[in-house]
Amino acid sequence: MLRFGTAGLRGPLREGPDGMNVTTVSRATAGLADWLRARCLGGGAVVVGRDARNGSAEFATATAEIFTAAGFPVTLLPEHVPTPVVAFAVRELGAVAGVQITASHNPPADNGYKVYLDGGSQLIAPADTEIEQYIEKVVEPVARAAVSPSGAELVDRYLARVAELPGVLGGPGARAEVRIALTAMHGVGGDLAVRALHAAGFTDVHVVDEQFAPDPDFPTVAFPNPEEPGAADLLLALAERVGADVAIALDPDADRCAVGVPGPDGWRMLRGDETGVLLADYVLRTASDDPLVATTIVSSRLLSKLAPARSARYAETLTGFKWLARAGDGLVYAYEEAIGHCVDPSKVRDKDGISAAVAAADLVALLKAQNRTLLDELDSYAVEFGLHAGDQVSLRLPDQAAATTLAAALRTNPPVEIAGTPVKFTDQAQVRSRMRTDALIFEADDFRIVVRPSGTEPKLKCYLEVFAPVTASAALPAARTAARTRLDELAHFCRALRPA
Repeated sequence: MLRFGTAGLRGPLREGPDGMNVTTVSRATAGLADWLRARCLGGGAVVVGRDARNGSAEFATATAEIFTAAGFPVTLLPEHVPTPVVAFAVRELGAVAGVQITASHNPPADNGYKVYLDGGSQLIAPADTEIEQYIEKVVEPVARAAVSPSGAELVDRYLARVAELPGVLGGPGARAEVRIALTAMHGVGGDLAVRALHAAGFTDVHVVDEQFAPDPDFPTVAFPNPEEPGAADLLLALAERVGADVAIALDPDADRCAVGVPGPDGWRMLRGDETGVLLADYVLRTASDDPLVATTIVSSRLLSKLAPARSARYAETLTGFKWLARAGDGLVYAYEEAIGHCVDPSKVRDKDGISAAVAAADLVALLKAQNRTLLDELDSYAVEFGLHAGDQVSLRLPDQAAATTLAAALRTNPPVEIAGTPVKFTDQAQVRSRMRTDALIFEADDFRIVVRPSGTEPKLKCYLEVFAPVTASAALPAARTAARTRLDELAHFCRALRPA
């Protein structure tokens, strides 16, 4: 049967226990309900939401009806909603669990079943394997009881909270001066994102019409992920056409946010690490005493240098927001390089593309009032902390098992040098700590490579970062050119890992 991966189940829409279908969803829900009851959480509130993918409405109804029959009061959110709304609702209601039917940015043929526990945090071990054991014991048919959609006010409360996020940094006048281009990538975040931006004072918002309405077939993109090459082309063309100050791309369930900027060579999308450190610095401007910021082992090392310079603590976790949301007390911001940002962990303990979009827009407003840009801010970090240039190579493979096999082969025979430079090798699967994971790290004085199988897609992912000291802004162009050459050498090594 489908196994719990990152936060829940995810797989292709097809019959059988290894596919996403009503039977799989019913058994998962019945098993989750039994697990909750075994922990004296029976009768607690449950929140159920869905995106607009094929099968999502049917799966959400089945989930809500099974929980209802099992004695749980259920809030089945009306219509489709972004994933962070469900995370917010679980925390807002004090619910014992939440389920969002979504496959996030996976291809059109997939769907998924995302579980929230512990005050709106993603599912982690050992709960995942324990729930699977209960699922295996489910006796069919699974009882169902009718339930009506409810909870529209929770969406309004979420929007009100997001609109409060900017505080007084950008100022209402500055926000009104910011022109935004936005795409929903055929997902469910478009309407709420526009409403949130308007409520926060950003009224000059232009959307990519071809990608604004939810469409489960994602007709304009090969893969509905803003990180994929070409996925943001329509957004960047719109930003250029309307003279925007910033471009914002949400993924289909709106839990991720990518940011585009105009530069000397035209518009480009920022890497997740670039947006991550920008938003971290933004949040720390108004953070309370002894704040904590966090990222993962595959992210840039830049945040580890910025945090102490801003009188903040720094934490590093395994990949995924199920770990980042639990990074420690005083958490005010967390990000992962895969364009996931949590700017309001007290209310949404997961990545949230809509609140990140509002925060990014407010930072643009703040800088624009100073006649500065996001790129200017990144340049200042390079001078202050050294240049950190990154890239990623993703090797798409036939299935996730192939990615795991490829990582195992590299683990068995690791290189002693890469691009002509000796490297130190660390196998994160062998460390004796909570940081144990299926990841391989290769480090030299001027670069770092992390290789790991994706937890959600059939890919082997290679995260590259080059470091270089920079003494002044005038030295940045040459440093960036040298870093690009070095990144290309590292990327060549990673691409050569693919089997012939």
